[in-house]
Amino acid sequence: MSNPKTELRYNLSEDGSKYIKATFLNQVWLRWTDNNSGTTINGKPQDNTLDIGLRRTRLQLFGQLTDHVFFYTQFGMNNFNRLAQMSGNRKLQAFFHDALAEYKVFKGDDRLKLGGGLTILSGLSRFSQPSVGTIMTTDVPVFAQATVDQTDEFGRKLSVYARGQVGKLDYRVALSDPFPVQTNGQVAPEIGKRATFAKVGLNKQYQGFFIYNLLEKEPHTTPYMAGTYLGDKKILNIEGGLIYQKDATWYTPNGTDTTYADMLLWSLAAFADMPLQNNTYALSAYAGYFNTHYGNDYIRNNGIMNPATGTTDPSNFNGAGNAYPMFGTGETIYTQVGLRLPENLLGEMGTLMPYASFRHSSYSALAAPVDVWNYGINWLLDKHKAKVSLNNEIRPEFEIKPDGEPVKSSTRASTYLQFQIYF
Repeated sequence: MSNPKTELRYNLSEDGSKYIKATFLNQVWLRWTDNNSGTTINGKPQDNTLDIGLRRTRLQLFGQLTDHVFFYTQFGMNNFNRLAQMSGNRKLQAFFHDALAEYKVFKGDDRLKLGGGLTILSGLSRFSQPSVGTIMTTDVPVFAQATVDQTDEFGRKLSVYARGQVGKLDYRVALSDPFPVQTNGQVAPEIGKRATFAKVGLNKQYQGFFIYNLLEKEPHTTPYMAGTYLGDKKILNIEGGLIYQKDATWYTPNGTDTTYADMLLWSLAAFADMPLQNNTYALSAYAGYFNTHYGNDYIRNNGIMNPATGTTDPSNFNGAGNAYPMFGTGETIYTQVGLRLPENLLGEMGTLMPYASFRHSSYSALAAPVDVWNYGINWLLDKHKAKVSLNNEIRPEFEIKPDGEPVKSSTRASTYLQFQIYF
């Protein structure tokens, strides 16, 4: 009897070194949100919402065509809920996330790969280029995708790059061509005293990310980086990276003269993901420091798959629904930890993995820090292939005082249940 298929793969050579592979990912959310002050949905005030959405639906097709040539494509959509297309057209969400071609310089090893195209490959951190199907914390820490949908396409940029593994060093460097901010489908903010992405001029971005593997090497097939290996590998890494773009933002410090600011983002982190007690348990832990300089008092609110359409509260700094200050000039400490329980804990029904994460951001535009807590549990029916995750998030709410400064006024919560299929 032949062994059952465990992946959608067609081998182009007898030894399987040349192949074409397809994968499918679907993440369905059922969510309750404690909305920000004054939130409205289709013009009606609503204190809280219950919504259903597709956080991500993706198709990947990639493969090693020759000893040297690799390609990768990804097509899909994100954040599709009942309000996904307020323009009246519900069919505009799917697009190519990635389309890259890559040349492996040395046959049989990963010392140097040269590539280009539309790609997630990033210089900031592992969570700036995450394998979303393997994330431990139900959703990624989106603040690490620092220019998402401002000067990129959902984190992807047109880039040429080099990446590889030399000994214990994993590296990637890239030259990226960012998109103009006025092409992101939203009205770009007018220039003011706080920095925003400039609508005049457009310089290249320089990126570099480096990992030192103290134990096993991480896989290097695609540019994406795993969230957790669930004990299948023994990983201990020290990581660091940066993104630089000259004159990326602009502002008017005195209300009249235009000043340009360079964007410099960098991070240092440690990552551990390994089995414990002869693989009875598995630990996943990350701790990182992020220094994000976008320009004078840059601040950007964002709400993941926002369930709301507007606000009636002029003192509400966060915006509608679940938005809060997610990106800004300043410093961030982010940490997460989880423990995969024994694999046979629930018999044929898999096992559990509880986790928690904490983010503390000190932004120059805000008098109080942005503290965000997430905690939850994964029910691993078949590792990452089929899992159910329950997450609760606590986020801050800021209000604008009469002097125009935003101050922290309260906290809000969101609870969501995710069912993931990843094959």
